[in-house]
Amino acid sequence: MADKLMILPSKDPEKIRLVKIPEDYEEHEVYRFATGLIGSVEEQIPDYNWDDILEELEERGFAEVPFILGPEL
Repeated sequence: MADKLMILPSKDPEKIRLVKIPEDYEEHEVYRFATGLIGSVEEQIPDYNWDDILEELEERGFAEVPFILGPEL
């Protein structure tokens, strides 16, 4: 079975992230869950960075997936 992936968008193309979704999460609930985790990090750590967010996601089974963002068309 193929991995389920989710894009975490950003206005800054350098900050767009792609993560693998854990198998035990339903597709319709995972984005809300992930954004809730990100909001929690933002609230608890005022000078947070991507590593802080990734740590929270990884603790719940998410994994960052490397990717190359293509040029604008």
